[in-house]
Amino acid sequence: MSEYGFWSLLPPLAAIGLALRTKQVFLSLTLGIWIGWVIINGGNILSGSFDTLNAFVAVFEDAGNTRTVIFTLFIGALIALIQRSGGVAGFISLVKTKLESQEANNKNRNNRRLVQLFASLTGIVIFVESNISILTVGTLYRPIFDNLKISREKLAYLADSSSAPSCIIFPFNAWGAYIMGLLVMQGFDKPFATMMSALPYNFYPFLALGIVAYIIYTGKDFGPMKKAEQRAVEEGKLIADGAIPMISDEVSMLEAKPGIAHRSINMILPIVTMIIMMPMMLVYTGWSSLDTTDGSFIDLAFQAMGQGSGSTSVLTSVATALVVAIGLYKVQGLLGIKEMVDLSLKGMSGMVSLAILMVFAFALGSLCKELKTGLYVAEISKAWLSPNLVPAIVFLVSCFIAFSTGTSWGTFAIMISIAVPMAQSMGTDPHLAIAAAIGGGVFGDHCSPISDTTIISSMASASDHVDHVNTQLPYALTAGGVTLLMYLALGFLM
Repeated sequence: MSEYGFWSLLPPLAAIGLALRTKQVFLSLTLGIWIGWVIINGGNILSGSFDTLNAFVAVFEDAGNTRTVIFTLFIGALIALIQRSGGVAGFISLVKTKLESQEANNKNRNNRRLVQLFASLTGIVIFVESNISILTVGTLYRPIFDNLKISREKLAYLADSSSAPSCIIFPFNAWGAYIMGLLVMQGFDKPFATMMSALPYNFYPFLALGIVAYIIYTGKDFGPMKKAEQRAVEEGKLIADGAIPMISDEVSMLEAKPGIAHRSINMILPIVTMIIMMPMMLVYTGWSSLDTTDGSFIDLAFQAMGQGSGSTSVLTSVATALVVAIGLYKVQGLLGIKEMVDLSLKGMSGMVSLAILMVFAFALGSLCKELKTGLYVAEISKAWLSPNLVPAIVFLVSCFIAFSTGTSWGTFAIMISIAVPMAQSMGTDPHLAIAAAIGGGVFGDHCSPISDTTIISSMASASDHVDHVNTQLPYALTAGGVTLLMYLALGFLM
C-alpha cells in the first residue's frame, strides 16, 4: 500500500477541484503536481518546488512520452496541410451534398441529425487512435456544426464519446496492443483471444455509443446539454456567455488555398494511410520478440501486435501519412515544398498548447505513480470484496482511479494486475473482471476534466473545457450507472 496513504489522493483531487472551479487547466495541473511533490518531500515547499520543475523535464526521459508529444505536433502539421490542400473543404462539400439530398419534411431537423450522425461515424471509423479520431471530428465538422447552429459542447461530446469507446470495441490499435501486453503479464498465453472474450462484458463503451445514437436520433438532450442546444438554436450562441474556448478559430482552422479544386481524396488518403499503417507497425515493432518457428502467420501477427510499441506505431503512422500527403499535394501541383514546410510549422504551432498540456498530464501521471495513488485506492477496496461483488467493485474502483488520475491506460495497468488474480482466487470469471477494469478505466477517464482525451475534445471543437465536462457528464453517468447495475446482476448470476 502507498506509504502516503490518504495524502496520495490530494494532488489529483486538488487538480480536479481547481479545474472545475477556475476553468484554468494549466494552473490546476501545476498546483496538483506541486502539492504532490511537496507531500513527497515531507512538506518542504522549497524542495517540492524544485522537484516539480524536474518532474516536467523528466517527462521527456520516457521515449514513449516524447513520441506522443511529437506525434501531437505532427498531427497539427497534417491537419494544416489537409485543410490548405482543399481536402477538408472537399470532404465538407461531400457532407453538404449528402445533406441537401436529404431535404424533405423537416429540413433543419434532418440536417442536424444527419451531420451529427456523420460526425459520430467518422469518430468510430477512425478507431486507430483516440486522439486522431477526436482531432479529425473536431476539426472537420466544426464549420458544419456552426452553420447549423449546433453547440460546440455537442461537437465536443460527439468527438469524445465516439473515440475511446470505438478504440476499445475495435482493438486493432495501440489500445488493444497495450491491453494484450498486460494480459500476457498475467499469464494468459492467448491474450488476443482473452481480450476478445472479455469484450462482450465490457458494457460501458457499447452503452456510451448507444446513448450517442439515441440522442442523435431522437434529439432529446437532457441536463446542461439541453440548455446548450437551446441557446445555440434560439440565440445563435455556439458557446455560452463568458465561456473561453480552449483554442481559437484562427489557430485551429485554415482556409483552402485560393484557386485550387477541393477534393475529398486529399483528406481521405492520408487518414486511410494512418489507419492501415497502425496495425502494420504494431506487428513490425513486435515481430522481433516472437519465436517465428511456432504458429501460423495470423497467430504470430496477433501476438506481435501484443508485443508492439504503441507510441512508435502511432508516431510512424502519422509521419507516413505526412509523407503521403506531401507527395500527393506536390504531384497535383497544389502546394510547393517551401509552402508545405511553412504550413507544417504553422500547424505544429497550433498544437503547442495541447502538447504542453500533455506534458502536464504525463507529469501528473508520474506523480500519482510515485505516490501510488491508484494502488492505495485498489488496496483499501479489497476489504469490501466478495465473489458476487467483484465485477461491480472493480468497475467502481477503476472509475475512481481513472477519474482521479485522468488516465485510462494507467488504470488498466493497476486494475488488471489486481482484478485478474483476485477474480481467479475468488472464483469469479476473470473475463468479467478484465472487462470491468477496462470499462471502468474508460468511464472514469471519460468523466475526468484532467484526462488528455477530454482536454483534446475541448480543444479540437473550440469549446470551453469545463462546459464540455459538465454537458457530457450526465450522458457518461447514465451509461456508467447502467453498467454498474449490469455488473451487479452478473456478479450474482454467473
